Amino acid sequence: MAQLLGLAPGHFTQGKMTYDLRLLRLHGLIERIPNSHRYEVTDFGFRVALLITRTYNRVLRPGHAAVHDTQPPAPIPLRKAFNKVDEVVTKLWKTGRLAA
Repeated sequence: MAQLLGLAPGHFTQGKMTYDLRLLRLHGLIERIPNSHRYEVTDFGFRVALLITRTYNRVLRPGHAAVHDTQPPAPIPLRKAFNKVDEVVTKLWKTGRLAA
């Protein structure tokens, strides 16, 4: 797991892996295969993964490229929308309602 994320092999301890798997299972994203130590992605987990991937590919990545300072100016409505999102996320982060 650590190698897939580009981290040192000792980064994920057995306890950390157990904790992460438990969180995914309790949120309904994975389920344990009976009589084994393996898990599989649930239908809900697959839909969540698709939503996150599609949102990133269709909204966040192109939007970031459009409003990045080294690019040509973005259309005014798009720039205003991304500025508003940035303000809200920053405000949530500063008030402690959003983890970094």
